[in-house]
Order: sequence, then structure tokens, then C-alpha cells
Amino acid sequence: MNIAVYPGTFDPFTNGHRDLVQRAASNIFDKVYICVAENSRKDTLFSLDERIELAKRSLSEIENIEVIGFNGLLVDFAKELKAKVILRGLRVVSDFEYEFQMSSMNKKLNNGIESIFLTPSESYAFLSSSLVKEIAELGGDVSEFVSKEVKEAIQRKYK
Repeated sequence: MNIAVYPGTFDPFTNGHRDLVQRAASNIFDKVYICVAENSRKDTLFSLDERIELAKRSLSEIENIEVIGFNGLLVDFAKELKAKVILRGLRVVSDFEYEFQMSSMNKKLNNGIESIFLTPSESYAFLSSSLVKEIAELGGDVSEFVSKEVKEAIQRKYK
């Protein structure tokens, strides 16, 4: 079975994330685990449990995916899940430097895992969780960028 992990903090889960998962799950992999990182170094708007739940709701109609939380080294978690691929999205050139560094370190930690990068659909190339939060915090409409459930959750946080 061809299994991939798609890690991130997903704070919040956007339509860009959804697009990448949908494409990977329908065209490339038999199973995709969306691995929501606890990541105590980041100050997140949503708790780990909230981020997991919002991702699940945003992806409810995709059958060959599973959303789970994790803490620790991604390569170890991927090995537990029997995944041989780490899936990452590249929006802009500035993403590449960081992702290349992470990919190289993951390869050093576990030579049996590969990183695969997907570029977003053109309509999501500019989209980031940080921008969504900033727009929402300033009272803007984020309905074009996130699922209905995520939009409602963001609105509750900023009220």
C-alpha cells in the first residue's frame, strides 16, 4: 500500500490544505494521513484537538484519509504508520529553502522515507493559515479560504 503523511500545524486548516490532500488522495496515494502537529513552539489559535476536529470536518467526504495528532519526530511517526512518503506543499519560492532543509534532515534521520512536494492549485497559491487568521482578526470575510466549519470556529475565537 502506497501511504503518505501530510504534516502541519493546520492552524487553521484551509482550502489550500484541502486541495492538496484531495489531489494526493485521489491521484497519487492509497492512503494519506493528515498529521496535525502539537508543536509547542508555535502559539496556535486552536488547540490540538480543535485543529484535528476542524481538519476532519473539512475532509469528511474523502475516504482514504485519516486525520491524527502527533508529537515528536515526524520520521518516527511516519514509520509507525508504515508511510514511506512525507507530503509537503510548496506555495512560493521562499517555502522551498525551508522545505529542502527539512527534507534533507528527515532523509538523514530515516533514509527509507522520501519527501514529495506538490504545488497548490493556482487559486490557492497565495493562501496561508497566517493570512486567514489575520484577515479574520481584522473582521474580514474568510469564507472563500476555509470550510464553513473552520470559518465559524474562527469567528467564535475572534468574538
